[in-house]
Amino acid sequence: MLFSSITFIFAFLPIVLILYYGVCRKSRTAQNVLLTLASLFFYAWGEPKFVLVMIGSIMLNWLFALCIDKKRSNDTLCRVIVALSVIANLGILFIFKYLNFTLDNLSKLGLPVTVTSIALPICISFFTFQAMSYVIDVYRKDGAVQKNPMNIALYISFFPQLIAGPIVRYQTVAEQIQGRKETFEDFSKGICRFIIGFCKKVLLSNIMALVADAAFNADERSVSFAWVGAIAYTFQIFYDFSGYSDMAIGLGRMFGFHFLENFDYPYMSRSVSEFWRRWHISLGTWFRDYVYFPLGGSRVKTKSRLVLNLFAVWFLTGVWHGANWTFIIWGLMYFVLIALEKLTHFAEKLKGFGVVYTLFFVVMGWVLFRAESLSLAVEYMKNMFGVGSSGLVCDKVVFYLSENKFEFIFALLFCIPVFKYVPEKIKNSKAANVIYPLALMTVFIFAVSCIVKGSYNPFIYFNF
Repeated sequence: MLFSSITFIFAFLPIVLILYYGVCRKSRTAQNVLLTLASLFFYAWGEPKFVLVMIGSIMLNWLFALCIDKKRSNDTLCRVIVALSVIANLGILFIFKYLNFTLDNLSKLGLPVTVTSIALPICISFFTFQAMSYVIDVYRKDGAVQKNPMNIALYISFFPQLIAGPIVRYQTVAEQIQGRKETFEDFSKGICRFIIGFCKKVLLSNIMALVADAAFNADERSVSFAWVGAIAYTFQIFYDFSGYSDMAIGLGRMFGFHFLENFDYPYMSRSVSEFWRRWHISLGTWFRDYVYFPLGGSRVKTKSRLVLNLFAVWFLTGVWHGANWTFIIWGLMYFVLIALEKLTHFAEKLKGFGVVYTLFFVVMGWVLFRAESLSLAVEYMKNMFGVGSSGLVCDKVVFYLSENKFEFIFALLFCIPVFKYVPEKIKNSKAANVIYPLALMTVFIFAVSCIVKGSYNPFIYFNF
């Protein structure tokens, strides 16, 4: 089930809200049970058989954390339990996400192996990382162990952040599971945040997807069409993912949960390192706290060790995103760029040109990310620079830009913090307090009408 679907907006969410604030309003336990069952139903809607995989992951990690808490006095044994939990979680992830990829590559090398028919459970990377962080945080004493398995089930399966994050750290919501407070202010802000994310997804990302798909699926393309397609995908993935993060944060606030931000205007970054501090913040902090820092981070004695630490993080980042060589090369590209920035500090000297440098490689990276294979990615990049292209300009460029000129303008406009530059007096005026919700509701109704009409509604991060 997608947030940007009629079923979710007009059936699932209203029913859950009515039960949460109606039937279950006097009991926190009842509310948590409701949210857990609703979350399992939400997941099972798209993948009924794989809900058992997630339940198995929940119970397994609940037991690992209990064992750690019980054997707290024996640090060596606790370390062994943590290691076993990591192996178990990564083993589950490998079987469902990477086994076919591994077997396929082994068969191409001539080894007598058979590719399996194992299907990929949706959002397995997200809930596996959350489950791992819970056990590790309990070991580190960054959060108290939960003896009630229902609380862990709620933390790992909570539907607002289940399918696309943000990846919620256990310590972030440990106290909120039982001690959160729902307020009208939070609820109203949550609705507004959800609407903003919904409109990003439907009115910008979905339109950009049409342009990007046309360019990437074309048999031949001009230089300008290749660039327009790459830029469209750059907008698509940003508004797709940040829109879903906005909706997740908004939904969480409706139920009294406060999630951390996941995006901070990444396309304004002046270096690749800064871009990754602003893009998918929850994933970056996860790798930083559970991989980079334990390896020594940047506080190591030799540059070679720093490079090795960066390699580990960015290789794993690429692998996390998918079982395809395009994702691995994409991750390694960022490893090379960030390693060079840290070793030479050249990006600091670029000043304003740093934005141009960063965006160039980000766009190139998204071409790798979007392409179905390395050969197709290379072919597309060649077209961008005139190699093998059908010319400089073609009719398709004129058509797509003229048909979607306002979408491109708004996509560019909302990549920068427009509202931060609006004077406080205007933002807090009585007129703004009336106009803002009316404008928001008008745009929301228009976005809903697009979904009702059956507009194109893909979701990039659905299979991660």
